[in-house]
Amino acid sequence: MAPLSSEPIAGPGSDAPHAVVIGSGFGGLAAAVRLGARGYRVTIVEKCDGPGGRAAVFRQDGFVFDAGPTIVTAPFLFEELWALCGKKLSDDVDLRPISPFYRIRFDDGTIFDYTGDREAMRAEIGRFSPEDVAGYDRFMAYSQQVFEIGFEQLGDVPFSRFRDMLKVGPDLIRLGGYRSVYQAVSRFIKDPRLRVVLSFHPLLVGGNPFTTTSVYNLIGFLEHHWGVHFAMGGTGRLVDGLVGLIKGQGNHIRYGAGVEEILLDGRWACGVRLQGGETIRADIVVSNACSASTYRTLLPAHARRRWTNRKIDRARYSMSLFVWYFGTKKRYEDVPHHQILLGPRYRGLLRDIFKSHHLAKDFSLYLHRPTATDPSLAPAGCDAFYVLSPVPHLDGPTDWRSMAEPYRRSIEQALERTVLPGLSDQVISSRLMTPLDFRDQLSSLKGAAFGLEPVLTQSAWFRPHNRSEDIENLFLVGAGTHPGAGLPGVLTTAKILDKVVPDAQTFA
Repeated sequence: MAPLSSEPIAGPGSDAPHAVVIGSGFGGLAAAVRLGARGYRVTIVEKCDGPGGRAAVFRQDGFVFDAGPTIVTAPFLFEELWALCGKKLSDDVDLRPISPFYRIRFDDGTIFDYTGDREAMRAEIGRFSPEDVAGYDRFMAYSQQVFEIGFEQLGDVPFSRFRDMLKVGPDLIRLGGYRSVYQAVSRFIKDPRLRVVLSFHPLLVGGNPFTTTSVYNLIGFLEHHWGVHFAMGGTGRLVDGLVGLIKGQGNHIRYGAGVEEILLDGRWACGVRLQGGETIRADIVVSNACSASTYRTLLPAHARRRWTNRKIDRARYSMSLFVWYFGTKKRYEDVPHHQILLGPRYRGLLRDIFKSHHLAKDFSLYLHRPTATDPSLAPAGCDAFYVLSPVPHLDGPTDWRSMAEPYRRSIEQALERTVLPGLSDQVISSRLMTPLDFRDQLSSLKGAAFGLEPVLTQSAWFRPHNRSEDIENLFLVGAGTHPGAGLPGVLTTAKILDKVVPDAQTFA
């Protein structure tokens, strides 16, 4: 093994213990801020040429496209990070509430506007099914109960020991955690269309509503409680703001610095080796890479007892995503910021995606039009969009090298005949992201866009722990560890580090 070389760190606290963070997604950036606030020197190593990971920004032809997250909920988790640096989030980022949260369009053209206004929601429910209004009230009361336990009480619990899981067992049983999200919704709602409206949220975090634990029903109340927001200038403004906080702490991000392996001294993480051969010493290592890839590709098999190759390969993974980013030379003023366009099938399509790994001819889509809120993201008189289609991860037989363009055309045609008339003649900027990009650019095993699927047997203690079970002084953040995907989940994985990472003075 080549000798380790300490990464030179400028700024105050140069004799402080050194933390290396692998990856600059929201989990890695939040981890760096929290570690910096606790007295660590921090170096983030990022394989790409800019920050953000899944939240990177694409700029082309005068358009600004957020690569991934576009829905900001629980903004207090961002406010905490700014407060740790003696600043206010509003100093750097202008968050705007969005209403409706989502416009949901059924295949027959029927529209449901999903908002945070309880009376407006009751009216929408009543327009579809008057007898389900009371059921909706009961569902929201249930969602609040799940939120108070699943998010407020348990969201930032590390679940490092199995007895932590046993303690919450009675609450999980009482709240029906053994049911799926869809099953839980169906206890309160009879109309099949409304069951879809109130059960689609797991798809935002990589889960199948028919198999994801009903604990994720907390999202309904979470959104109602804090709202849905958008950062003016795009989600990338949040990334830029966090980078500014890290630099303000005297810490650093290195781009084009992909990690080849996590270095070990016995069973202790002691640094990383970059793909070019350089080694960087660290007192602790935090991985914001895909948890499965962290164990499968960055650590030797002999050092792993729980997360063996066999266990990783047999785990269940989230779906992947096909994303088309495009700009138009006209504005579509009647299209809201967030729109979900449902196809003719719901359960069957999800079975194709999650179980059969079959790329179906039909699809459901999420259409993002940020210029509905912030026109500056496109040239004057133009619109910026991205449209996202959940698709199988790479265990399926789809050859995306040949299928990407035909699939894009089919999506374009669907949008043209529904909500974006004349689209094919209006597109002036275009780029694609397929499951291959999630695998090759973002190092996600199987190209799974959200890592491990959030089923009950892969949640909490059963998920890869925030403090590695196999390697001392190795910690995990991001969608692949507890509590999971989505901005609130990912930011909370970094918050958990405050409970599991040793104090900096430990290394004095």
